[in-house]
Amino acid sequence: MKTMNFMGWRKLALAFSLLLLIVSVGSFFTRQLNWGLDFTGGTLVEVHYSESADLNQIRAYLDTAGYAGAVVVAFGTDRDVLIRLPQGYTETAGQALLETLQKQVESSVELRRVEFVGPQVGDELREQGGLAMLLALSLIMLYIAFRFQFKFALSAVIALIHDVVITLGFFSITGMEFDLTVLAAVLAVIGYSLNDTIVVYDRIRENFRKLRGVAPLDVVNISLTETLGRTTITSLTTVLVLVALAIFGGDMILGFAIALLVGITVGTYSSIYMASNILLLLGVSKEDLIIPVREGADQDDLAP
Repeated sequence: MKTMNFMGWRKLALAFSLLLLIVSVGSFFTRQLNWGLDFTGGTLVEVHYSESADLNQIRAYLDTAGYAGAVVVAFGTDRDVLIRLPQGYTETAGQALLETLQKQVESSVELRRVEFVGPQVGDELREQGGLAMLLALSLIMLYIAFRFQFKFALSAVIALIHDVVITLGFFSITGMEFDLTVLAAVLAVIGYSLNDTIVVYDRIRENFRKLRGVAPLDVVNISLTETLGRTTITSLTTVLVLVALAIFGGDMILGFAIALLVGITVGTYSSIYMASNILLLLGVSKEDLIIPVREGADQDDLAP
């Protein structure tokens, strides 16, 4: 197999990643995230129409009826509608909204459920979501440091932070709603990207111990070439599923699918050009992975 010179582009890749990080962080300070009802608080109302519902007409009617900022999406079928009202409405808003909708159409409208999320609950969810990501990254760093070596752990965590920040930056720049389903997707991205990175690191460790007289940069290139097929196939099949979910899954899981699409794309890139790149910047060498020699044993005998 011909070895591909992935690390020949490492400086350009690092500059590109820094640019994406700067844009993402800048967007956080200027635009922030478009927090969903789960984090800001508000009222969620699900209604069922006896006939097919026109979402555009419902949006226009609610806007003229005084429900400014209401978000109307399909929920499963074309007769089920989910309406999200921002803060400022009480728990009785569901019944009032139902009466308003019944005046619009001749067909019957049935109230299925009403959920009220207070602003305090939304703040707690936002705080707990951030703590969940920090805890996940901390445990991942401990795991990789135990399984590999501290340089590998630090590189992996920096690469994961890179993936999370760019994914969140995408939502900040586009203004797409960030709710609990998107947060779940971001946590899933951490797991997916970590799995990809560990596969690469495992091959790098194996080649460091197996290859003699080969520079660290060449070891990384060889390892990335050997794992490229697995990385490509895994990412491609996952992306195909997510594209189908984004197109046919409806508005309820669109944010989830988009977050995973962006995260997996960035994660696949970072497992090649960020995790390995940072590993080289930290000066990884064969000595970092040498197995401790037992007294009276030859080091070469311990190498696989």
